Amino acid sequence: MNEITSVEQYHEVIMNENAIILFTANWCPDCMVIKPFMPSIVEKYNEYNFYTINRDQLMDLCVELEIFGIPSFVAFKGGQEVGRFVNKERKTRQQIEEFIESLA
Repeated sequence: MNEITSVEQYHEVIMNENAIILFTANWCPDCMVIKPFMPSIVEKYNEYNFYTINRDQLMDLCVELEIFGIPSFVAFKGGQEVGRFVNKERKTRQQIEEFIESLA
């Protein structure tokens, strides 16, 4: 997964790609729980490009998008948000895959 490090890069990605963005932070224990299995999810759902955004580096964007819990996922197609899995709970592999499959 590539990291988005600027608001400009975020806008470019969502306008030009089918993207799923994972909002995360280095200090987040729930983010570390999903880290080991995310590469296989990225491989399985290759119709999407996956990106990460470090919540602490782009806090204003997270506030604008109402991302208050991490890890959280937001999906985009053609510049439009098509789904989100945003809450303050620990996420399981099954829940993440169900979210992605619900986008179809």
